[in-house]
Amino acid sequence: MTVVDTKPRNTAATASAPRRRRDLSRWLLLAVLAALAVMMLLPFGIVVINAFKTPEEYATDGPLGLPHSLYTGGLSTFWDRVDFGHVLLNSLLISATVAVAAVVLSILNAYALGIGRVRGRAWIVAAFLIANTVPQEGLIYPLYYAAKALNLYDSPWAVIIAFGVIQSAFGTYLFTSVLSSFPRELVEAAEIDGAGRWATLWRVVVPISRPTLLVLFVFFFIWTWNELFIPMVMLVSSANQTVPVALAVVQGEKTMDATMTSASALLGLLPAVAFFLIFQRTLSRGLTVGALK
Repeated sequence: MTVVDTKPRNTAATASAPRRRRDLSRWLLLAVLAALAVMMLLPFGIVVINAFKTPEEYATDGPLGLPHSLYTGGLSTFWDRVDFGHVLLNSLLISATVAVAAVVLSILNAYALGIGRVRGRAWIVAAFLIANTVPQEGLIYPLYYAAKALNLYDSPWAVIIAFGVIQSAFGTYLFTSVLSSFPRELVEAAEIDGAGRWATLWRVVVPISRPTLLVLFVFFFIWTWNELFIPMVMLVSSANQTVPVALAVVQGEKTMDATMTSASALLGLLPAVAFFLIFQRTLSRGLTVGALK
């Protein structure tokens, strides 16, 4: 005898249970990400608050108290003390020149290693990888004496040449891995059309690899902008200092108060943040193209 189950089944409730669990997990993930965002933005918010305080308000209310008025004396005093406009121009010129030079060197090296397939390619790429692990403390002595011998000490060119080579070591390693999987059919088609190696590089390889090159340019610019150790050793005069060096020198003075310290940190941070926001779409597009490849 067959028993038929006549009890109605709540299929809607059964189907909605996994959906509720997914929604709950998404809300939990969103809450965790929001908490992390607040934790990361909190120091920046404290810097902004203290940058617009008077020294008296900082002494009375502490670092977490809100300013009673918009005080810009700390910003203007720091700007005038270090001639921040000139220092900012130095950082922009040095970072942009290093980024362009490092990208060009990375293109030339990676083209020979990734597409040219030179002999000992694996060892050369390994050497570039090892070069990225050498700390700057181990490079400063040869760089210092080389700059002295070439009369480049206390010149922006000492920093540009040093970081152009240092950044291109990473760019060569990364871009070589990209070009190693470059479609050989495009290169062969360009050779059949009569294009030489130089024309193939600039008319075929570079246009297709432009998203990756733009990502490298952004990284090289930001990395060079934030560098402190080598520029502090190489650029001793105030006329050639970069933003991080000027911040470090001024913040070491005993006459500097907490509000001016926050003002200097805010002025030093805003250009890098603005540059990152401007090229944010470039970064996301370059990473997406790399993932699709």
